[in-house]
Amino acid sequence: MTSIGTTLSFVWLTMAICSLAQPADDQSPPVLDTSGQPLETGVEYYILPGITDVAGGLTLVNRNGIRCPFYVGQEPLASAEPNGTSVIFTPYTSGETIIRESRDLSVQFQALTICIQSTAWRVGEEDPETGRRFIVTAGDKSYFRIDNNGGVYNFSWCPTESCPNCARPRCGSAGILIEDDKRLLALDGPAFPFVFTRA
Repeated sequence: MTSIGTTLSFVWLTMAICSLAQPADDQSPPVLDTSGQPLETGVEYYILPGITDVAGGLTLVNRNGIRCPFYVGQEPLASAEPNGTSVIFTPYTSGETIIRESRDLSVQFQALTICIQSTAWRVGEEDPETGRRFIVTAGDKSYFRIDNNGGVYNFSWCPTESCPNCARPRCGSAGILIEDDKRLLALDGPAFPFVFTRA
């Protein structure tokens, strides 16, 4: 009996190690655009609200007259560019061509700005009144995740692949913070639903 138990334990341990060794992309479904196609790296997409009649797509926002850096926020509904500004997603793991759920990736607007700085997203400063952290551009990019929420998607920040040895980060979901009639993307509040449309 001991021999059978030892053998079964060995088989179970081998299966567990093999499952951990499998590439994570085998375990994470692809993020889908509004036409049902997987998001691809290097392809431009608009990030649109998953609920209607609230605002337009994500874009670069000038917050309270501050010229640089630009913040990530939503276009107003009456904007001439309701889709916002297109982005490119890049997986943290090099060589991957499909964007997958709950995997580290960078997000970069495809636009030039007067700031002459990167348009990649990063976690910015904390709002002193709400304690929420803004998502801004310029500086060193941060790695975000796209999580499936029943057919719509949420952004979150909780680096695992990009910083496996970091101290436990203050993870957060991205939602909308309204400030002076501007809708800014910020962590640490209710998650806001988004969908993706190929530009």
